[in-house]
Amino acid sequence: MAAVTLTLMGFFTFLILRVTAPQMVPLFTDLSIEDSSAIIKDLERQAITYEIKNDGAIVLVPKDRVARLRMKLAESGLPKGGGVGYEIFDKSDALGATSFIQNINHLRALEGELARTIRGIDRVQAARVHLVMPERPLFSRDKAEPSASIVLRVRGTLEPQQVRAMRHLIATAVNGLKPERVSVVDETGRLLADGAAQEAGIGIGADERKIAYERRLREQVELIVTSVVGPGRARVQLSADFDFNRITQTSDRYDPEGRVVRSSQTREEQSATNESKDGQVSVGNELPGTGQKEGAATRGDQNKKTEEIINYEISRTTKTEVIEAGRINRISAAVLVDGTYTKNDKGEVAYQPRAKEEIDRISALVRSAIGFDQKRGDQVEVVNLRFADSPAIPVAEPVGWMSMLQFTKDDIMHWAEIGVMSLLALIVLLLVVRPLVRRAIAPEGAAAGTLAAGGVIVGPDGTIIGATGVGGMPGQGGVNILGGANGSITSSGGPNVSIVGSDESIAISNRTSAMIDVAKVQGQVHAQSVQKVGELAEKNPHEAVSIIRTWLHESAA
Repeated sequence: MAAVTLTLMGFFTFLILRVTAPQMVPLFTDLSIEDSSAIIKDLERQAITYEIKNDGAIVLVPKDRVARLRMKLAESGLPKGGGVGYEIFDKSDALGATSFIQNINHLRALEGELARTIRGIDRVQAARVHLVMPERPLFSRDKAEPSASIVLRVRGTLEPQQVRAMRHLIATAVNGLKPERVSVVDETGRLLADGAAQEAGIGIGADERKIAYERRLREQVELIVTSVVGPGRARVQLSADFDFNRITQTSDRYDPEGRVVRSSQTREEQSATNESKDGQVSVGNELPGTGQKEGAATRGDQNKKTEEIINYEISRTTKTEVIEAGRINRISAAVLVDGTYTKNDKGEVAYQPRAKEEIDRISALVRSAIGFDQKRGDQVEVVNLRFADSPAIPVAEPVGWMSMLQFTKDDIMHWAEIGVMSLLALIVLLLVVRPLVRRAIAPEGAAAGTLAAGGVIVGPDGTIIGATGVGGMPGQGGVNILGGANGSITSSGGPNVSIVGSDESIAISNRTSAMIDVAKVQGQVHAQSVQKVGELAEKNPHEAVSIIRTWLHESAA
């Protein structure tokens, strides 16, 4: 009882302390050793309870003080993020610092600020930036370009777009730095971006564009197909053929019907002459018999010349077309879908292929998802085959009132807590409260091992242990009946005779109520004792005769 009481007291004390303890939430996570040490020192100075986890990387404080503590620590410049930012100039002595020290401090501040910015990107746990800013020598025509390197500690794997974004972020923050001059390395030493080689206009970007396009289309097709056949029941492979040649075309087009008069010029010439034929020497005049008559008429010549020049402007169209790199020449998609699984009469899983109409509808969905173009030469193949690993047949979810029996983890924990508390309360009632109450209300005469009036032996908790014969006492020649009648009679303790049995018990245990009338109990015990003795005498006459003879000798003595 003492052990149970102490255990219960300890349990309830732990429970009360646990319930009343303040809820601890993270103040900061992913802290460096320097920041964690500074934050803990500040919390101890303010006498604020805290907890540390993950080797000091996480600091937990009471939930109701998180916001105020963050603002107060931010006022003190904590956490610093494992690097030095522009706050390096807050406490520096500008008058005694040389230009070299100022340049070094500026470089350190720039590196620290860039590292803090990069840590804000998803999946980046820690970052460190190194900048190389070469100075241009005097009287030198060549200028050395700056470069940078980034070392990252990431959670999982970074996407190529994230690495490219980091390079452009660093390049735009540093004057004269190009993205191609930035190297990125992770904590395992794997090179994520090479800053030594100059990238061509396309280069790695073309491969990244092709991979990203294929992944996007594949995800779209998988989303549509799995919504029809079920999750994990389809496999999609997609390939896109890109043309990364950059083409510039220039063409001139003339429209003969679209002419316009630009200029017109007309020139006319007209002349008239009167000539007489007299005195002219000709073959006709020299022929005999042909004489010229007097007064012959003269001949007049008229000349007229017209010249017209018209200049036309012909319609002309000049077209310059630039075809950028990254055109899609062809898309090929292969979709593999699984069949359906059902249970037969024997309870075995049976495979059934899908109908041709269903496969055709899935093919139509895939063509629409990828933008199928037959002229371009696109290909789509949807095949129904059985997968190597057969999925488990889902169990039908209960509906109606059976759905109310679906418990969550929180429900189970709640009912488990109620059950433990109820069990503990029952143990306390049975082992602590009940014995104390029975002892308090038990009669004073019923001491441990005392013989009550009428031969009834009453225990300390009110239990009737047994009964004796008339005028008999245990150990003083009386009959002590401890059991029932099983035919065995033994004697022990000198002249005492004990009738012991195991089938039926004469000892009546009254454990349900301690307030039963003692006289009534005694009468019942006497009646049962006389009945049992009679039955024993009838079943064992010889042993009964021996007992009576023993009594006669004892009384004669």
